[in-house]
Amino acid sequence: MTQGILYCVATPIGNLEDMTGRAKRILAEVDKVYAEDTRVTRNLFTHFGVQNTLASLHDHNEADRVASIRAELEQGMQLALVSDAGTPLISDPGYKLVHALGQEGFRIVPVPGASALVAALSVAGLPTDRFVFEGFLPAKPSARRKLLEGLQNEPRTLVFYESSHRIADMLADVAETFSAGRQVVVLRELTKLYETIYRGSAAELVKQIVTDTNMSRGEFVVVVEGKVQDESQGQLEAINADKVLAILLEELPVKQAAAIAARLTGLPKNQLYKQALAQG
Repeated sequence: MTQGILYCVATPIGNLEDMTGRAKRILAEVDKVYAEDTRVTRNLFTHFGVQNTLASLHDHNEADRVASIRAELEQGMQLALVSDAGTPLISDPGYKLVHALGQEGFRIVPVPGASALVAALSVAGLPTDRFVFEGFLPAKPSARRKLLEGLQNEPRTLVFYESSHRIADMLADVAETFSAGRQVVVLRELTKLYETIYRGSAAELVKQIVTDTNMSRGEFVVVVEGKVQDESQGQLEAINADKVLAILLEELPVKQAAAIAARLTGLPKNQLYKQALAQG
């Protein structure tokens, strides 16, 4: 018997017109659909006229579902996995299942579509060549601030999800931890009727959320500028690296000197290797 397939199907994050034709077809054709909340997915099915068997797969039962889903795939069944909105596994259930099945060689097929993460990055206007996705921050203030402190020197653009009852505190923590001038983009209710994008420094948005009651309603993606290294600091690091390389090259081959210099300065090894060649 041919082994089955698990399709990871993206669904709209708000605007139902973002549902792809392929996603509708797959959800109608598979033997069963596993959903984070069957009630939410049933409403989606009703809107698009999809009729299929639904079963739940959420944070509390996912580990227990793996064995039965494995058995269904071994029988040749075609299955789909959806979350309440957006792309499965992106701050949603499914990791344990997909990890286990992937390790065992089962075929897992992505059916891409809406994603709040990608949608936010596409309009935030901050660098997108490199970014870090942190999902939801811890609910406890102390844990949230500790995690942010660990990210305060991160040079890549940072992306977070946040809820309405924590957005104000989260912005205040960003302003305090990263600096009041750090640029932030808050994206509220993406693709929905009241979609709104707020741009400004962390301090400006902290002030705005106090007076704008709509700014703390709905679901949020928060995009934060990475730490920008000032020019003088970069020049200082280059000078220090030159000194370190000069000393090491007196005793060591170029490749070894560059590797040790990278460990001492934190600068890229390839960059230091080129500097060492130039000095030699």
